[in-house]
Amino acid sequence: MKFVKKASLVLMIIGYLIAGANHFRSPGTYIPLIPEYLPLPELLNTIAGFFELLFGSMLMFRPTRRIAAWGIFTLLVLFIPAHVDMILKAPFKIEKLQVTPFIAWLRLLIFQPLLMLWAWWHTKED
Repeated sequence: MKFVKKASLVLMIIGYLIAGANHFRSPGTYIPLIPEYLPLPELLNTIAGFFELLFGSMLMFRPTRRIAAWGIFTLLVLFIPAHVDMILKAPFKIEKLQVTPFIAWLRLLIFQPLLMLWAWWHTKED
């Protein structure tokens, strides 16, 4: 089980570093997902990317790993309104990605809870 958790941690680190960097590299992928009722979508995108990079980096070190995992869990909770908004807007297209109602529901009901569970698992000591 220790190997599985370590491999999971490495995947999580890579995933959040890539996702965080992508907020800066391709903001056009993320900004349309920010609900219209939230102000300053460009700033919110930058903040989300910054914290994904920060928490992904913090996961690398045992002393900061638990805080980082809780930070990621909190980010995922904060992203729930964007997923609900996606359901309300679907179907729509972001760049080359077609978001159908099925995909939007899948993200909210399956993908998001699994990511939250994954982050929560890493709040526990190794």
